Amino acid sequence: ALADSRVRTRAGLLSLVVSILLLAAKYQAYRMTGSTAILSDALESIVNVVAAVFALGGIAFAAQPADRNHPYGHGKIEFFSAAFEGGLIAFAAVLIIYQVIQAFLYGVDIRALDAGLAIVVLAGLANLALGLYLLRVGSAYQSLTLVADGKHVLSDFWTSVGIVVGLLLVRATGLWWLDPVTAGVVALNLMWTGFRLVRHAAGALLDEEAPGLLSRLLTALDARLGQGVIRVHHLRAIRAGRFHHVEAHLVVPEFWSVDQAHELSEDLAARV
Repeated sequence: ALADSRVRTRAGLLSLVVSILLLAAKYQAYRMTGSTAILSDALESIVNVVAAVFALGGIAFAAQPADRNHPYGHGKIEFFSAAFEGGLIAFAAVLIIYQVIQAFLYGVDIRALDAGLAIVVLAGLANLALGLYLLRVGSAYQSLTLVADGKHVLSDFWTSVGIVVGLLLVRATGLWWLDPVTAGVVALNLMWTGFRLVRHAAGALLDEEAPGLLSRLLTALDARLGQGVIRVHHLRAIRAGRFHHVEAHLVVPEFWSVDQAHELSEDLAARV
């Protein structure tokens, strides 16, 4: 468990360092070009940095063992972290929409597009690599915080793709208004991403039924019916970060010892 915690912490720290470097690069690209679309990308990177800091704290807190006041452990902090990140993404979308309105009201003076495009492309590729890494580590070590961070970073990659396409169109046509339009599309995509993250985290915090988990539990129990398990009732399961807590009343043969019942519970846990 300690080794798992170190891997998750290392992934969170890498996310923070890369996010800070990319924020600096995108802000420099905005200063060079004056592009509203690139500014929207930089605003999202601010969210990446704040979310990475919060994710590191969530991972550290979730690693603490269960205690008297928290018998199910501290894993649910990861759902709070994911919900917080989703809210930040939605807030970034609102800021971008404000910048889009400003651009349409006062116009945009776009310059040095080639250099700005090069920076955005490199930043996008870095986000692609980081996002895939975070998703892989988060899935392998069952960390919703890292999965949420990975999805956000990947959304940042697609944001960069959209911005590159939009700025190429601006460069080819000379139509300045395509720049804020691109930023507006980015904002709508971010709003949807933030909503999905908050919805998923809220479901876990409220112990929403998890059909996939229940299906695995029923499959494991069905395999033991008639082989030690006579009947099952009062089956319940909750998610607490990377852990699942399952409660069930199992009717077993009256002549079984406590050790046999314990072996049964371990076998069921391994099957799930």
